[in-house]
Amino acid sequence: MPFRHHDALKTFTQVAQYRSLAVAAEALNLTKGALSHQIRGLEASLGFALFERHARGMRLTAKGRELLATTTAAFGQIEEKTAALSGQVAPSLTIGTPTYFASRWLSPRLKGFMSRHPDVRLRIQSMIDITNFLGEGVDLAIRWGDGAWVDCLVEPLFPCPAFPSGNRAAFERVQREGEAPAFAAFTLLREREGSPAWARWYRRAGLAERPVSDSLIIPDPNVRIEAVHAGQGIALTDALVASELDRGHLFRLSPHALEDYGYWLAYPPAAAEKPAVQAFTAWIKAQ
Repeated sequence: MPFRHHDALKTFTQVAQYRSLAVAAEALNLTKGALSHQIRGLEASLGFALFERHARGMRLTAKGRELLATTTAAFGQIEEKTAALSGQVAPSLTIGTPTYFASRWLSPRLKGFMSRHPDVRLRIQSMIDITNFLGEGVDLAIRWGDGAWVDCLVEPLFPCPAFPSGNRAAFERVQREGEAPAFAAFTLLREREGSPAWARWYRRAGLAERPVSDSLIIPDPNVRIEAVHAGQGIALTDALVASELDRGHLFRLSPHALEDYGYWLAYPPAAAEKPAVQAFTAWIKAQ
C-alpha cells in the first residue's frame, strides 16, 4: 500500500471501529464532512467501496471488513515497534484470530479494551489455521468449533452454532428437491483436511454422510463465503454471516445446526497467568 494512504487508512480504521461517522467525528474533533471526504477519497484510490451507506448510517463491506482486520493489526505493530525503539516498556499481548472473526466481531469492539487498558501493547495476528498456534508467539487465540482441543487451555467465549449456507440457487434446489436429495449432491466447502464438522452435521440432520472426495478445501472463512456466493459449493457458517443473510447473498439451507459450536478462548498454559491475558480475557467475556 503506498505510503500516501497512511493517514486515510488511519482515519478509516478509527471510523470503522466507532461504527458511526457522527460519533467518530465528535471523538476525533473533526466534521462529518471532512471524515466523509477522506473515506470517499480512499475508496476512489483503492477502487472499491469500504462502507455501504443506508438510512441508518453505514456498515462495512466485505472488503472493508478484511481491510479493517489488516489495518488494526498493522497500526498495532507500528505502535509496538515505536514504543520499543523509544525505550518504553509496556505489557504486550498478541491475539491470534481468523480475519473472519476479527473483521466481523472483534475489531469494532477493540477500542473499548484499548481505552480501558492503554498500557497494554495489543497486537492482532491474523491466522487462518488456528489448529496449531503455540509456536507462533500468540498469547491467546480465538477459535471456532466445539472446544474439544487438547493442545491448549480452552474457555468458552460465546455459542455460535454451525449451519449450512448456500447461494440462492442452492436454496431453491433444497426447496424444489427436498433436503436429502439436495444435500446428497452439493459440493461441500471445508476449512481444512480432516475436519469432522460436515460429517457431524450430516449425522445431526439424519442424512447419509458424504465422501470426502465431494468437497473443496478453502481454509480462509472470508474466501469460503465468497465461494458459496459464487455457487462453488455450500459451507457451514454461523451467525456472523447475518448481514449476508439479510441481503440475500446467502441463504440458510436447513434448520439443523451443530449447537455445541461456538467461539472459544484458547491459550498455552504458560500464558494463563500473564496479566495482559487475564485482562483481555475478562474484557472480552464481558462483551
